[in-house]
Amino acid sequence: MRYVFADCTLDTDLYALQRVDRPTLLRAKVFQVLHYLLTHRDRVVSKQELCEQVWVGQFISDAAVEAVVKAVRQAVGDTGRRQWCIQTRRGHGYRFVAPVTALSPIPAAGPDSSPPASERHSRHLVVAREGELAQLQEWWTEARQGTRQVVFVAGEIGIGKTAVVEAFVDGLARDGAVWIGHGQCVEQYGMGEAFLPLLEALGRLCRDPEGAGLIALLRQHAPSWLAQMPALLPQAEREALQRQASGVTRARMLRELAEAMERLTAERPLVLVLEDLHWSDASTLEWLAYVARQRDRARLLVLATHRPVGTLARPHPLPAITQELQQHDRCHVLGLPDLPPEAVALYLARRFVGTSLPGELAPLIYRRTNGHPLFMVSLVDDMAREGLGEGI
Repeated sequence: MRYVFADCTLDTDLYALQRVDRPTLLRAKVFQVLHYLLTHRDRVVSKQELCEQVWVGQFISDAAVEAVVKAVRQAVGDTGRRQWCIQTRRGHGYRFVAPVTALSPIPAAGPDSSPPASERHSRHLVVAREGELAQLQEWWTEARQGTRQVVFVAGEIGIGKTAVVEAFVDGLARDGAVWIGHGQCVEQYGMGEAFLPLLEALGRLCRDPEGAGLIALLRQHAPSWLAQMPALLPQAEREALQRQASGVTRARMLRELAEAMERLTAERPLVLVLEDLHWSDASTLEWLAYVARQRDRARLLVLATHRPVGTLARPHPLPAITQELQQHDRCHVLGLPDLPPEAVALYLARRFVGTSLPGELAPLIYRRTNGHPLFMVSLVDDMAREGLGEGI
């Protein structure tokens, strides 16, 4: 589906926003919030509804929601004062108010409405990353044996950082004997919310069917962190913990969670995924550096994705931190390059299993995309919809 409004076109198949002939790749949550507001433009959408529908089952603060809405506004040309597309209805929520034209709806597929085999999971099909996955497996082996590992997965937007991490983590999840926590950094303005992705990851783990043990551990070793997640506690305990945690220093919070991680991983190894670290708050980076420097036993693997911070509008402390940790052999950096030419042919073969494709198709796609994974997938999606190439 394509939604046309103002000078923008949102393509929900390509997960892309086109604005005045300039394509914009949207972060996952920015896309999801914009899409949700568009599809519910007949009414006001509350913050609570956005949280429940976009951050399903996750702990998320009002500040994080507001930061994503601000990013949506920037993407479509709105500002906090000039609200041509998205209006804030104070005390109620947000409403998409710009006139919208919906184009090219997906035709009904009959009783079986599942997408064609050629399109299922096309965005999470990882090819030509065997070396990177093998390296992650080596670091995971060391982590399971008690040597904590902090890995920065680096690369430009659309290069496949999340896809590689998800492919690796999915393999671990099938084992079942591992904690897996996910935290998403969001672009914040001003001071931002301290420890945002860590609190999100902990909140999700605590809501896990086996999360009661983690709550008990945090209650004993990291009460200041548990106080930041009030929805997990009965009211009386919540109020008592918040009184106890008032005035707690950031240094103490660093020590508390580091100790809690060591206790937690003594029972079961933990993989902590932090997405988009280039948008992280300073406190999260400080905790990450603190944990990486510790030498006590911990069956912990941290996978932190980030894009080159030189592309950001303002200076960021991440390069200095990674450089310092690398100098002391306290972290690893896994850089993701563009895919080689043979990866395009492999991707097509795996996506269109049993289909005869023109021999010149893979070289053509490579020439147009230079092996950039997101551009490659988007181009193949377009070709598949248009029926280009024999059998597509």
